[in-house]
Amino acid sequence: MKIRHICPKMRWHGIASLAAILLFALLLSACSRDAERVAPRRDYAPLAAKLQAFIEYQMQDKGVPGLSVALVDDQDVVWARGFGVADRDKNLPATAQTVYRIASVSKLFTDLAVMQLVERGELDLDAPIQNVLPDFQPQNPFGKPLTLRQLLSHHSGLVREPPVGSYFDPTEPPLQQVVASLNRTQIVYEPETRTKYSNAAITLLGWLLQQRSGQPYADYLAEHVLQPAGLRHSGFAPTPEIRAQLSQGYLWTYDGRMFAAPHFEYGIGPAANMYAPMTDLAQFLEVLFNGGRGPGGQIVQPETLQRMWQPQFTDGKSGFGLGFYVTEYRGFKRIGHTGAVHGYSTEFIALPELKFGLAMCANKDGAYSMLRRIALYAFDLAIARKNGAPLPDFQRTEPVQLEVARRLAGKFSDGERTLELVQRGGELYAWYGGVRARVKARGDTLITDDVLAYGTEIVPKAPDHLLVNGRGLHRVPDVRPAPSPPRWRDLIGEYGWDHNTQYILEKDGRLYSLIEWFFLYPLTELRPDVFAFPDYGLYQGEELHFQRDAAGRVTGVITAGVAFARRDVGVAAGQVFRIRPQKPVPELRRIALAAQPPPQPDTLLQPDLVDLAELEPTLKFDIRYATTHNFMGAQFYEQPRAFLQRPAAEALVRVHRRLRQQGFGLLIFDAYRPWYVTKMFWDATPDSLKHFVADPAKGSIHNRGTAVDLTLYDLATGKPVEMVSGYDEFSPRAYPAYPGGTARQRWHRELLRRSMEAEGFRVYRWEWWHFN
Repeated sequence: MKIRHICPKMRWHGIASLAAILLFALLLSACSRDAERVAPRRDYAPLAAKLQAFIEYQMQDKGVPGLSVALVDDQDVVWARGFGVADRDKNLPATAQTVYRIASVSKLFTDLAVMQLVERGELDLDAPIQNVLPDFQPQNPFGKPLTLRQLLSHHSGLVREPPVGSYFDPTEPPLQQVVASLNRTQIVYEPETRTKYSNAAITLLGWLLQQRSGQPYADYLAEHVLQPAGLRHSGFAPTPEIRAQLSQGYLWTYDGRMFAAPHFEYGIGPAANMYAPMTDLAQFLEVLFNGGRGPGGQIVQPETLQRMWQPQFTDGKSGFGLGFYVTEYRGFKRIGHTGAVHGYSTEFIALPELKFGLAMCANKDGAYSMLRRIALYAFDLAIARKNGAPLPDFQRTEPVQLEVARRLAGKFSDGERTLELVQRGGELYAWYGGVRARVKARGDTLITDDVLAYGTEIVPKAPDHLLVNGRGLHRVPDVRPAPSPPRWRDLIGEYGWDHNTQYILEKDGRLYSLIEWFFLYPLTELRPDVFAFPDYGLYQGEELHFQRDAAGRVTGVITAGVAFARRDVGVAAGQVFRIRPQKPVPELRRIALAAQPPPQPDTLLQPDLVDLAELEPTLKFDIRYATTHNFMGAQFYEQPRAFLQRPAAEALVRVHRRLRQQGFGLLIFDAYRPWYVTKMFWDATPDSLKHFVADPAKGSIHNRGTAVDLTLYDLATGKPVEMVSGYDEFSPRAYPAYPGGTARQRWHRELLRRSMEAEGFRVYRWEWWHFN
């Protein structure tokens, strides 16, 4: 074969053309990464179609406003796009370029920066940390020094949160102050003996980087990790570009609220404060698959990555490595990290042996389970694709039938584990393992399937017997709980902030902490006002210390070292909640009487109002609006009487008579309400509390005589029972699913709700006493 000779001029022309082609390819790649959507690579189109259907199904089923995802195959982003909205109020769509707070995934970048120094011999993984941070001196009763290896792998025994600058803390303290506060803490477990996840540990490492370099840690990480890795739109501080693309995060609660998360910079910044679009996290996956090399050079050596991917202080194949969480999935090593912080949930996960991974973030708090299910389905699809097998379909679950949900509602136990099933709003929910999750049907099996948790299988075997993950549980008799111990009554309440409220409540004869909105932990009383968290969960091994003022009033609680101030919620038992009307009552009355009610549809039944006292003489009445003993301090009715449309009245009497068999009766606060009174309530109430009153422009169910406000009374004493809140208390304690209070208060509330629902009434979503 003859070899074609190329003249020098032609050779240079060819090289120049090749360079131009390569430059064009790089520019095209950069442009695609900056696009609002990266179309699926042709060979990934079937996979992307199935995964897209699963994402859309999960978001609709779990009520997630927005989500962005990016899939990576080795050195290529094979699909990236957004779903839903980045901001509900502005109706901004989520895209591949939407920026999220990636929470604890931030730790990986701080960890890499530390490992760079280990790689260069400037830091020793196993030397005492005090060698390089001599001012770090928490109490250490175990005598074993803390090391970088322990801190990176969450085996140091250090507290989860620093006393100052925790992610609860909105004051944005400087890093030095955050780290200094750790000297007020004590090591919880002997180092290297068990995993104890610690935001404080990685924050300390960020401080180490800042001290050694003289740079703010955010600048140091940008220069030494983010920029060389090619993460061009990310940072540990929100630049104007980041703010312009930042999604709004959303918080939600068990009692039915969903609201915008606040924006403040976390004192534990090195552990939780990074902002990134999913396309940048996809670029980071490419760096990992490329042996630690990014567009700007080698970040860490391949050998260092392999060290980081080895579980530490364990003989098993799963656990924390040096930063990354490591386990196996279908025979492949799986690495990654999850993250969740005020309104955001992140999944960063990869199979490095396949060089396949994905980055995904949702703008809803606590969406761990949903994101993990999507990620594992993506892995199943990728493995099937690699093996040339048919791509698997995803499984759907169905709502539990209402009659089944009502039949199963109750508490089941084997003496060690307890499952509580609650039917609410046509759905069945399970309290199990410290969280509440919706239950759905998968064939003949029930299974928890919610934004927060998935996979607990519940198989009804008999009316009073369940198998829960194969474990037999039997129904516990539904008896009225004993009153809570008097010494706990002033501890029960709310503590903390609007964006992160801790509830101290009583349940099953002991105090519990419901913290970070979702996690319910039983507390062990060590001595008066001092309790311990259990030996598992977010705050394992740590304590709560309730604080009192000179008069003995509880003013707050130090929870795992973090100060939570007591919140002023509602009014004391026996007191009447009051608002300050927006206008004088006489003026409100004059305006309301002159106004016209909205037109009503012709399909409404003809009025047939019945006096409840005449229909059932054993009903009790406390018609507050015929007195000044109400939230406005004004009289609205001339007579203390209550009327309902006949079908509603007859149903109410049936509820009352059935309750009498259990030792209770109904006490009526209000029923039919003239429209002008509804308008007075609306015009008097501040905007922030208007969800407690009906909009007169739409009319009220009360105005139609088919709504009733009521509570229970005890037949033995003739007195109203104790509920979590008082009647017409415009506070979160009024919500029908409010999680706080005592076991007896909540039991009364649930008995009333179940009894009313059995006769076709429906509780109003913000008021336990209001049934339509």
